[in-house]
Amino acid sequence: MNQKRWVIPDIHGYAKTLQALLAQIRPAKEDHLIFLGDYIDRGPDSKAVIDEIMLLQDKGYRVTPLMGNHEEYLLRNHAFAVENQGFSNLLKPNKLKKEWYEFGGKETVKSFGIKNIKDIPMKYIAWMEKLEYYIEFNDCVIVHAGLNFNSTDVFQDKRAMTWAKEFKIIPSKIGYRQLIHGHTPVDLEYIHLCVSKEKHDFIDLDNGVYMTKKPGFGNLLAYELNTKLIVTQYNVDE
Repeated sequence: MNQKRWVIPDIHGYAKTLQALLAQIRPAKEDHLIFLGDYIDRGPDSKAVIDEIMLLQDKGYRVTPLMGNHEEYLLRNHAFAVENQGFSNLLKPNKLKKEWYEFGGKETVKSFGIKNIKDIPMKYIAWMEKLEYYIEFNDCVIVHAGLNFNSTDVFQDKRAMTWAKEFKIIPSKIGYRQLIHGHTPVDLEYIHLCVSKEKHDFIDLDNGVYMTKKPGFGNLLAYELNTKLIVTQYNVDE
């Protein structure tokens, strides 16, 4: 049986777009679905995105969801909110919350139908806390943002895995395998160019699903590692 390996990048709360993409690729339970993180923030229904991925897991699909910087932001904010409960803390300045809200956290809280992040059901917090930071195959390494190639061991720097923007790949440090990542939006033409090149060092799959007004952006992709097939789904939530 030909088992497919689908990689799906940053979804950012666009649940209907994710559902439309899954309807296109129609994964079998034997296939491997790898999600690159950033399930939440910006879009209208972050909760529904996580629910969709949880449902796939509950149905027995082979799913590996990775940690993104937006999940890290939520977890840090949740921990802060829980630790600082009580009337005496209400007027404390919360720089962390302000930053997260600017990155789309406000929409995430709204999707859960709550006003305070501490009220997010614990099953979602527990799910995020268990997210892996990377996954390795014989032919590639997959991570949300990138790797710190200045480090002796590139797999030790978790912050780079969720936040790295610019890095020079040193192929020998990942066994001359391809690096697959998201996090930094690039246009569709560039993604196709990287995929079509023989043994390109990396493929950035993030097409900025929320950037619907910018030409060449605004889609959610699924990339099949074995066949190098890219499936494109335009944003149907907006």
